[in-house]
Amino acid sequence: MSIEVAVRQRYGSFVLDTAFRVDRDGITALFGPSGAGKTTILNAVAGLLRPEQGRIAVDGCVLFDSTEGVCVPARKRRIGYVFQDARLFPHLTVEQNLRFGWRRSPNPMPQAEITSIVQMLGLAKLLARKPAKLSGGEKARVALGRALLANPAVLLLDEPLAALDASLKNEILPYLERLRDQARLPIVYVSHSLDEVSRLAQEVVILKQGRVAASGSIFDVLTDLRLPDFTGTSPYGAVIETTVARHIEASGLTVLAFAGGELVVPLMERAVGTELRTHIRAEDVMIARKEPHAISANNILPATIDGLRESTPGHIDIRLLCGPTILVARITRASHTRLELCEGLAVFAIVKSVTVVPNIF
Repeated sequence: MSIEVAVRQRYGSFVLDTAFRVDRDGITALFGPSGAGKTTILNAVAGLLRPEQGRIAVDGCVLFDSTEGVCVPARKRRIGYVFQDARLFPHLTVEQNLRFGWRRSPNPMPQAEITSIVQMLGLAKLLARKPAKLSGGEKARVALGRALLANPAVLLLDEPLAALDASLKNEILPYLERLRDQARLPIVYVSHSLDEVSRLAQEVVILKQGRVAASGSIFDVLTDLRLPDFTGTSPYGAVIETTVARHIEASGLTVLAFAGGELVVPLMERAVGTELRTHIRAEDVMIARKEPHAISANNILPATIDGLRESTPGHIDIRLLCGPTILVARITRASHTRLELCEGLAVFAIVKSVTVVPNIF
């Protein structure tokens, strides 16, 4: 399933002029600050906005083409849309809200798939309740279920966690991960939180002032040394795919394996074999020219410098390769000069166990 989006829309002095393509199932994130054009793009895909110019197609089926005069009505686009607020019908029960989406589908799902979605989102115990009796996280899950039961070709999520506090976000994030892994359809996820994007997305499109500043795999984009130019923040660091390899309970440690080595982290209550995305901040990576031995850090990883960039008057950002896995380090300009660091140099990346964040942001 593919999505092609090219949209040009003017709002006064602001011009949204962007184009990107999604060629896989799972989550593609649209990331950028408020006013970058993210929701406008979703509305154009859904058919809630007719752009001045552009072309939108899903799996080769053209939904909008300004040159050819094509504009398929929203009700015929098979697009599921979950807004920032759940927008549930207050007079209907959870089950009735879900069935509303199912009845609107031109190709209704069989009961077995309905049951599967209800189980995936943990809604079975909520079916008889009305929205007033639901928490914010529960409402968000019901809204997801209603959109999925409409049997969409594409699912659009417009900052579904924006109105939730930290505890409710942590409650619903596992369901979004399950949705990403099980739904078998492309999902476009709008967010201005890099933490959400890094945990959920496989691909990311970064918008800046109405244009695509960068796009690609989440693992490549977040370790791009130009990222601070696009986001206005410091380097995000590395997000890597890890697997729980073993526990060292006597020492209170867990070992995570990744392509390129192992990471030691504080003991986790996760089964061996569990796959986790792990975040290593750029500020938490030190660099040594020689392998240190008398040091408290548990993670000393052989690496090669893949690139360097002056980020601030006092800092240098460094891209490192640990086998095929990319890390990013931010060090002082003084340290860079003293160590005589350069591209291609073999070094050691040092990461304290307590700073590694597996699957929790």
